Amino acid sequence: MLIDTHAHINDERLLPKAAEIHATLGEKGLESVVVVGYDRPSSECAVALSAEYERFYAAVGIHPHDSKSASAEDYDRFTDLCKLQKTVAFGEIGLDYYYDLSDRATQQKVFREQIELAHFLKKPMIFHVRDAYGDALKILKENAANLEYGGVMHCFGGSAEMMREFVKLGLHIAFGGAVTFKNFGKADVVKAVPKGRLLLETDCPYMTPVPYRGKDNLPEYIGLVRDKIQEWREDEDVEKITSENAVKLFNL
Repeated sequence: MLIDTHAHINDERLLPKAAEIHATLGEKGLESVVVVGYDRPSSECAVALSAEYERFYAAVGIHPHDSKSASAEDYDRFTDLCKLQKTVAFGEIGLDYYYDLSDRATQQKVFREQIELAHFLKKPMIFHVRDAYGDALKILKENAANLEYGGVMHCFGGSAEMMREFVKLGLHIAFGGAVTFKNFGKADVVKAVPKGRLLLETDCPYMTPVPYRGKDNLPEYIGLVRDKIQEWREDEDVEKITSENAVKLFNL
């Protein structure tokens, strides 16, 4: 059974379909889905979904886009939510220099704060990094002692050399629907990820894989991600190893 380690069922496009999505997970070959927050309301929604539906788990945190609005009240709320059994991770947190919706100094400050809080709460982290791998690596190296409970580089788009640096820090590497795109161009990176560090995700409703591009992504499409990666790692059981990795990292 597959595990989708990064989904946004809390997105307004998918939330009305949450019951339907959950009801069909088993028949679609999915064991569970981690619903990931990106600000306080979406984090609270993720936790509510995990409480209502057996196969949904939650992650809470503030996306780099929203760093400018992060507050002590947010952190207090996340602390409470992380006490719940089905809140399995802190994220998505990180740096996004592609859009710069929050200034970079603020992104870095909030990133550091959330790394420290996640470690205090004994949670693995989900990292969003776009066009900022150098700074993210620097911050993570500076906070290596706070990575005790692990983490995952969500929707990884860096080089094989950069991937190895994150793996040295004990982090996992996740891939989603982008692996099916004609211009993906990073099969070498996917092949190089150590077996014990590979994860699958959808990032639904975003990053819809071929042949469904142009439509909302769904957890059930994770099989397409598995199939593509299986082509590149033909000597391994990608479904088995990624599910085992997810269970171990998130204590599912």
